[in-house]
Amino acid sequence: MEKTIEIIGRAAMLAGASFGKELAFSFKVFVNLFRRDTYNSASRTVLVNQIYFTSVQILPLFIVVAITSGVLINGILFQMVKSLGLTDYLGKLLTGFVVTELAPFVTVMLIALRSSSAINTEIAVMKVNGELHALDVFGIDRIAYLFIPRIISVGVSMVLLTSLFALVVLSVGLLVSGLVFGTDADTYIEILLSSADLPDIILVLFKSAAFGFFISLIPIRSGLTATRELSSIPVAVLNGMIRVFLVIITIEALSLIPRLI
Repeated sequence: MEKTIEIIGRAAMLAGASFGKELAFSFKVFVNLFRRDTYNSASRTVLVNQIYFTSVQILPLFIVVAITSGVLINGILFQMVKSLGLTDYLGKLLTGFVVTELAPFVTVMLIALRSSSAINTEIAVMKVNGELHALDVFGIDRIAYLFIPRIISVGVSMVLLTSLFALVVLSVGLLVSGLVFGTDADTYIEILLSSADLPDIILVLFKSAAFGFFISLIPIRSGLTATRELSSIPVAVLNGMIRVFLVIITIEALSLIPRLI
């Protein structure tokens, strides 16, 4: 019994120490986001490249996914509304589900699968190859040069792509509503505008930014846990991606609390 308690206590202490390190690292990065000297010419160049990689290169696939999701979701939603006689709630369903829930969730999953895994692997490889140590030797701030540009690019991309996804799905909804209900464009837009709430818009923007911060910060932190052995790279990436998906679920769950109150 005593041995079991000792094992549990040791595990709790290790978990607490690990959480403390994670919290300290997050706070340090967050503070550097607002430092003016963080944004020198080198970090700005990296930032532009990262935004291109995260936002622009994914656009063809992203638009295809958004259109496909729009056809499927709107088709099912409109038919359900029509069959149940819930036409009056159509606007609330579109803004409350598509904009607030579906758009950020699909966007964060796509960016996590593409960019988070890439960031995790990149940092882990740099750690194994000694590139991070070389930056320290030459006095280059790794947070300003490597970490901040990636965090900002993912955060900005999350907000922009979430907005684009919602716009595409709602635009597809205009076509579907015309086929199902015979609704014209002016009526459809009026339904959306009358159903849109400022708190929901603020919530989806805040949630998108939170997604962007953590799905870039966690892969960076996980990449730093790699050792000098090549075999540590897949371990760091796997652990990082598991934690990314756990934080996605956590943020999604927490975002539901204001809607339930």
